[in-house]
Order: sequence, then C-alpha cells, then structure tokens
Amino acid sequence: MQGVKTILVVDDEPLTREGIRKTLEAWSTGRYHIICAANGTEAIELLESRAVHLLLTDIRMPEVSGLEVMEVIRSRGHRPVAIVISGYADFQYAQSAIQLGVVNYLLKPVHKRKLIEAVEEAIHAQEQRERVETMEKLVDPLLMHAKAETKQYSPPIRQAVQFIEEQLHEPLGMSDIAAQIHLNPSYFSSLFKEQTGLTFSEYVTRKRLQKAKELLVQTRIPVADISDRVGYQTAKYFIKLFKDYEGISPTQYRKQTAVTGEEDWKI
Repeated sequence: MQGVKTILVVDDEPLTREGIRKTLEAWSTGRYHIICAANGTEAIELLESRAVHLLLTDIRMPEVSGLEVMEVIRSRGHRPVAIVISGYADFQYAQSAIQLGVVNYLLKPVHKRKLIEAVEEAIHAQEQRERVETMEKLVDPLLMHAKAETKQYSPPIRQAVQFIEEQLHEPLGMSDIAAQIHLNPSYFSSLFKEQTGLTFSEYVTRKRLQKAKELLVQTRIPVADISDRVGYQTAKYFIKLFKDYEGISPTQYRKQTAVTGEEDWKI
C-alpha cells in the first residue's frame, strides 16, 4: 500500500483491538492502512520495520507497557504521533504520556465518535509536524545568520540585499549591483563580505538554491522551469550546482522532502 499512511493499534485485549481496527477501517475507507499489535514487544518490532504515522496504544499491557513502547521507539529515533488508551483514569500516566509527545488520552471503553475525533486531531498534528520538519530542512543556516544581522547592515548593503531578493530570477553581476548603489565594485565586494559573512557570489548562489528548494518542495513545477525561475540559463548547470551543495539532484531532493499533501490525510 505504497503512499498510504499507516496507523498502528496496540492493545492486548482482542475485543478492544478489533473494535478499534474495525471502527478506523470503516472511517478511513481505504485511505489509511490500519495494522495491529497484540502487545508492546510486537509493536516495537512493527515500528522498527516500517513507517508508522499514528500510534494508538493501550498504556497498561503485560511485560511492555504502552509508555515503554513510546520510550523505546523515541530513544531509537522514531517519532510517530501517538494517542494512548487506558482503562484507568490515572493522572500520573496521563502526565507521563504528555511528556512523551502524546496528543490525546482516551479512557476505555472508547466511544467511536471520540476515537475518530482523537484520530483526526492526531492526523492534523502529524501534518503540522511534517511541515515544520520540512521547512527546517529548507533553511540555509548561513543565510539565516546573514538575515539575523540585517539590522546591522549599512544602507548600501541593505539596498543590495533587497535588490538581490527582487531580481533573483535575473542575471546578477556584482559590478551591476555596485553601480546601482553607487559604490566602487571592489569596495562593494569587501563591504558585502564584511557585513553578511558571505561573498557576493556565494550569497546569490545560496539565495537561488534556497528559492529552488522551496519550489521543489511546495510545487510540482518541472526542474528546468525552476532553474529558469531562480536565474540559471541552463538546467544542466543548475542541477550540477544543486548537487554540489545538497549532495543529491533536485529530483531526488523533491522526493525526499516533499511536504505531505493535504489530500493524503484529508478526512
């Protein structure tokens, strides 16, 4: 079921487990893959062997509890959004669950409507998390540092940075911009590096690649068109430059970091 999000239900009580599975399958109508585990050990094995986007787990289970499942998985770098279910109104458990990043806490017997509402909320939280993580990957730390220093820039450098931002899709020569702000090219080059921490050429390249990454992730525009939009005359040169900076091609980058579309999770 490639491309379909996976929801894992973990409960040692067969009737509860099957009831939740059937409710979610009826609700999802094939949009999500619902899988089950009968205990914590089985859940950990599943979580380590496949991508799980939403975890619904009972808290109290023999041998390995739901909280222990989340602790183990988290320690190994897996972070599915989670909902915990318990037959006990135990505030201490609820507190521990919240600290582990759980988005909801349901008491047994679980009402169908409340279950679906909790799942919908968790799905929304998963979407938001994916978007934040994706945007963090787009950020160029050197550009972020340069941006943080903008208030310290002299008026000519502020003007140059604004001009670069507005004309990113056009040829940008250092001499041309120096002329625009009425500075000697050599002096402008030295001043730009001193205040931004980057050479003019490096700054423009990073800005163009930053914009290219945003377009790759947020749109379906062909790579050749993106190359043109960020100021490169040939896609071949753009692709080579992108690989030099990112280690992968623009197409591979798009596949690896594409934001989850709302249609994938839409209720």
